[in-house]
Amino acid sequence: MARTAAIIAAAGSGERLGSKIPKALVQLAGRTLIEHAFSSISPLVDEVVIAAPADYEESFRNLFGESAKVVTGGATRSTSIAHALEVVSPNIDFIVVHDAARALASTSLAARVIEALNDGEVAVIPALPVVDTIKSINSDGYVTLTPDRTNLRAVQTPQGFTRQILNRAHQGLDRNPDATDDAALVESLGEKVKVIEGESRALKITTSDDLERAMVILGLSQSDEVRSGVGVDAHAFSSDPHRKLHLACLEWAGEVGVDGHSDGDVAAHAICDALFSAAALGDLGSNFGVDDPRYAGASGATLLREASNRVKASGFEILNVSVQIVGNRPKLSPRRREAISALSIALGGVEVSVSATTTDGLGLTGEGRGIGATATALLIKRAVRSVNVGSNT
Repeated sequence: MARTAAIIAAAGSGERLGSKIPKALVQLAGRTLIEHAFSSISPLVDEVVIAAPADYEESFRNLFGESAKVVTGGATRSTSIAHALEVVSPNIDFIVVHDAARALASTSLAARVIEALNDGEVAVIPALPVVDTIKSINSDGYVTLTPDRTNLRAVQTPQGFTRQILNRAHQGLDRNPDATDDAALVESLGEKVKVIEGESRALKITTSDDLERAMVILGLSQSDEVRSGVGVDAHAFSSDPHRKLHLACLEWAGEVGVDGHSDGDVAAHAICDALFSAAALGDLGSNFGVDDPRYAGASGATLLREASNRVKASGFEILNVSVQIVGNRPKLSPRRREAISALSIALGGVEVSVSATTTDGLGLTGEGRGIGATATALLIKRAVRSVNVGSNT
């Protein structure tokens, strides 16, 4: 099976958004743009490389731990991608290049790009038909040409390439130094670029108006009640060598489990805690206490389903959750896609982001005596929308 990496260009400034921080760190519905982009593309790839603005590398590393490689971006987008290419693992076959500014591009769009690569294409880009009349003008502001828009397309990301083609394209960067996307570099090699149907939600967020459009796409309004919560859980590894390890709703063969009233799934427990915190429903202990025999040995998936049901019963909708697993073992990266899928299924299809980190030898997790997790959850209670019913008289 072809191995795929994602490169996310995130080195742009936030000036046109009126922000003093880089655009990728601007918040949209309780999460940064880079977190939205990472969440949508990470379930499909084997590794992620982020090109970050200079002096902000640690901010990005703190967000994703060891689940993403972070490099310093360049003065241009093409330079940033070239820097990221230098650290892509040697066993990668396909590379998907994405812009953090297109934070709402869906996982299904990226999946269709990768599917086309698996079908034999060497370069694949999503695009939408151009609906406006386009004019070409001269330096004095006069129209010189009105091109036929029938064959015009507005190009989006993520864009997919074979590794060989993308490497060649960036080695020949001097042929097209002002290229605004990687497909233009591939075109300059004389290679075919396949265009597939894009999606309206993959808009490029550049201005405050774009942020408002993104809120509409997410189905949010100023009158909605949006809440976030944080959850933490940790367990020590068991002295029983036969105790099985359950983490992120998966069983990890060959790993010793942790002690706990339930199955000890710290990722699932941290998410439950974050959900209860956001909905003001108490915490993990008050909902699934050790004195309640119903949850003795309960799986992480069981607790997630119950937590989700309680949150929904209180009038909230789960927009997304994110969990970072903290520990020296097990190694998450080979099963990160499975973990994302298992957690999402347990929560009824909610968007889930999973990352991992260590603590440099410090504390329970760093010393290898246990494992922990920190999670965040974003909930919404939608305001009642008024409906105008027209008269038939």
